[in-house]
Order: sequence, then C-alpha cells, then structure tokens
Amino acid sequence: MVCVRKATMDDLLAMQACNLLCLPENYQMKYYFYHILSWPHLLYVAEDYNGRIVGYVLAKMEEESTECHGHITSLAVLRTHRKLGLATKLMKAAQTAMEQVFGAEYVSLHVRKSNRAAFNLYTETLGYKIHDVEAKYYADGEDAYDMRKQFKVKQSHHHHHHHHHGGGCCSADARPVEAHQNQNQRQKPAPRWNKKWVDGER
Repeated sequence: MVCVRKATMDDLLAMQACNLLCLPENYQMKYYFYHILSWPHLLYVAEDYNGRIVGYVLAKMEEESTECHGHITSLAVLRTHRKLGLATKLMKAAQTAMEQVFGAEYVSLHVRKSNRAAFNLYTETLGYKIHDVEAKYYADGEDAYDMRKQFKVKQSHHHHHHHHHGGGCCSADARPVEAHQNQNQRQKPAPRWNKKWVDGER
C-alpha cells in the first residue's frame, strides 16, 4: 500500500533522488529547502510500505505576482509505481492546500509539449487548460505549455475564511488561531529567492 502524506525535512534527500531518477529538470538541495521552509503545506510525498519515497510534488506560491496563485515546481512518480493514481493524489493534495491555506486564485505549471502522459493527466484528470506556449523553455530547447487551473471564486467559499488573517497570499499560517498575536511577524514576505542561485530553476 502506498500512502500520500505531507513531506518533512527528512524526506528531501529521497525527493531529490526520485527527481534525479525521473526527470531531466534537476535542482540543488537548497532549492528543496527553500520550498519546505517557505511553503511546508505544499510539499507531499508518496511512500510505499517499506517507507521508501516513490513520488513527490514540489510546489510553491508565486510571490512576484499581483494575483495570488500557486505553482507546481516539480512532480514525479517512479516508473515502478505509475498507474496507481499517485500523481493525481499528490497534485490534489498540493492544490487543496494552495486554495485553502493560501487562498490561491489559480495554480500554474509547465509541461513539455512532447510529454503526452503528463499533458493528459493535467487536462483530462485535473482540469488544467493551456494558458500560453513558452518557446524553448527547457534546457534542450523544447517548448513548454504554460498551463493553469482556476480555483472556485473565493466569495462562495465562506468556510475558507482563515487565509484573510495574515495579509499577503504567501504568509499563511497552519494554525489560524494564533494569527492575531503573530500578525506583525507574518506580514513580512518570504525572502526573495535569487533565480541565479539555482541550477535549472523553473
């Protein structure tokens, strides 16, 4: 049995190993740390019964944007564990947290034009639409589809009230009860991440 759960600091090396096995877009360890320190609600792993990490989703909130939205940085599932619905579960977990914890309006991602399996997952199963095409987005010169999935308009979701406490879209607190005494510290945005620091940042 494989379970999907929130990632912890202890999972980061296994997530990186899974990334290296599955994808040509790889990241330095500090980029994984940056994600889990800034948005701990948005990283999930798939773990098999031996405690091995067989898939993950790495996601973040986009800070340099007027519209509050999430972004899927990276999604991978080991070949041995495909077709079990793990990618869908990982994506839905991250999307739900973006919407409920951070009040995101939509979520974006990039996918290779040639990656039909991923494209079908995003469009048919998860309801993403093509927003744009980014020419030569990938290091090998391949184009990317810039895809988006809109979340429901927030007004109709009166029970998602807790993301209004802390100001900006990227300053969510998992414990809304503490929001009032934490207000001052939480107004500060996460530190700007210098894109030049990261190999292959996408």
